Amino acid sequence: MHKIEDLKIWRKSILLTKSVYGLLAELSSDEKYGLISQVKRSSISIPSNIAEGAGRNSNKEFKHFLSIANGSSYELQTQLILLIELNLIHKEKIQPVIDSCIEIQKMNYSFQQKL
Repeated sequence: MHKIEDLKIWRKSILLTKSVYGLLAELSSDEKYGLISQVKRSSISIPSNIAEGAGRNSNKEFKHFLSIANGSSYELQTQLILLIELNLIHKEKIQPVIDSCIEIQKMNYSFQQKL
C-alpha cells in the first residue's frame, strides 16, 4: 500500500482536476449535462483510480488501476480537444491543461514500469 499524499502523480492529477474545473466554470450552462459533465467525470477518474490502486494489496492491482487512470487521461485529453474543436474554449486557455494531461500520461507509464 502506498500513501497517496506522497505520490507525485496523484498530487499532479489533483491539480489537473482543479484546472479542469476552473476552465469549465467559463462555459455556458447549456453544456452542463453534456460535455461538461463528461469532462468532469474523466478528470475526477484520474486521481480517484490512482488512489484506489494505491490502497490495493499488490503492485499488480496498483498497475491495473494506474492503467484505468491512464485511459481516463486519454479520454480527458480527447474531450479537451473537443472543447477547442467545438469553439467552446480558446486553445490558448486549454493547451496548458492538455500539456498537464500529457505529462501525467508519461508519469503514469513510467510509474507502471517501476512497479
